[in-house]
Amino acid sequence: MANNSEFSSKLGIIAATVGSAVGLGNIWRFPAETQANGGAAFLLIYVVCVLFFGIPVMLGEFVIGRAGRSDAINSYKKLSPDKPWWVAGLFGVVCSYLILTFYMVVSGWTMEYLYQSITGELFRPLEGVEEGSNVQFLQRMDEYVSGVWPPMIWTWINIAVCGLILSMGVQKGIEKASNIMMPMLFVILIVLCISAMTLPKASEGLAYFFNPDFSKITPKVWISALGQAFFSLSLGMGTMITYASYFKKDTNLMQTAVTVSGIGIFVAILVGMIIFPGVMSFGLEGESFKGSTLVFVTFPEIFNRMWCPQLWSILFFTLLAVAAITSSISISEVSIAYFCDHYGMKRKMATVIVMLPLMVLGALSSLSNGVLSDMTLFGFTIFSGCDALTADVIMPLGALIMSVFLGWFAPKNLIREQLTNGGKLKGYFVAPVIFLLKWVTPIVIVIILVTSLFT
Repeated sequence: MANNSEFSSKLGIIAATVGSAVGLGNIWRFPAETQANGGAAFLLIYVVCVLFFGIPVMLGEFVIGRAGRSDAINSYKKLSPDKPWWVAGLFGVVCSYLILTFYMVVSGWTMEYLYQSITGELFRPLEGVEEGSNVQFLQRMDEYVSGVWPPMIWTWINIAVCGLILSMGVQKGIEKASNIMMPMLFVILIVLCISAMTLPKASEGLAYFFNPDFSKITPKVWISALGQAFFSLSLGMGTMITYASYFKKDTNLMQTAVTVSGIGIFVAILVGMIIFPGVMSFGLEGESFKGSTLVFVTFPEIFNRMWCPQLWSILFFTLLAVAAITSSISISEVSIAYFCDHYGMKRKMATVIVMLPLMVLGALSSLSNGVLSDMTLFGFTIFSGCDALTADVIMPLGALIMSVFLGWFAPKNLIREQLTNGGKLKGYFVAPVIFLLKWVTPIVIVIILVTSLFT
């Protein structure tokens, strides 16, 4: 087990695991995916994917992590030493690192916006743009994201901050940071949600978000919703396996999975209730709008119409940066745990080895939104390609292999032993979980992945 440590309390487990699941995946990526995939239709399919695929897959990763008591790769090796099931863990390590190449960039954006909020620059009208016009926020974001040095420097700063926290260990670093940061995020989200309900076209935004048009449910929506469910819950990337290796032996895995998934859905809904009233009220639903920057345009618009916009903006982007950091450290921990467990490295050395290459890869990903935007493969830049490859391909594949392993090839009674804590907890839910992992999850993932090849 990396650093021979574990989370110190039930609160620490929930805070750290929620900190991994509830971050930029819910606040930045979810509204963009919702807007691009039919609004309420996407929300409906997303909730279905979380309940019927997300929770079972999370439980499966918890089982492997706590039983293996090691990193994503070595946990599989301990449970099945003579078979190559460790490839699923390898998928997780590779996937998590690819995610970091663009995730650190977006995390850097949050820090830049916090800086602009503190200085007041965010609300100063651009030259030639009418004050109060939403064009200023669209143009400001486009100019910043496509820039060279500012986004790259903030990416490096974010990597350094995450590296510092990770080098402090599981309890003093990851757990302590999560315990402080996550409660703050929820308070501000609820306050912003209440404020968004007072916007001129709040009802239209809520209708877009909650009233599904079933004709918009297509194979593409299912693919995107499944990818978003895995991304927002940190599944298929080794994170939950790694974190579960730090769980205490008496941790209730089912309760933890349901709590984390439920909070993830709750946060996604809160964000939608803030974003889409703003989208409708300020005319931000146009085709020219970039979904990946949705949160960085709509929130400033909302703040600009509120009392003391600079104060709200500072609070929100502080907490958005916090959410970005908790997610970034959880994703980074996958690789750090591997180096610690597999090579016997000390945590600080493993952290340096993981973070240093990200300085280069993160810079390239950042530049792919600007000067390197013409460097594409199959129409994808480095940034968008890593996003699509991980969410739509690698994470589902990792979950597929994990489900097949647990459903058909894992040691007998492994799932029941872990989910009932050796018979100490009631196991009425074990049979449904095994059925979903054995039959439903693999079949559905295969159908969705095959369908994606022809759409």
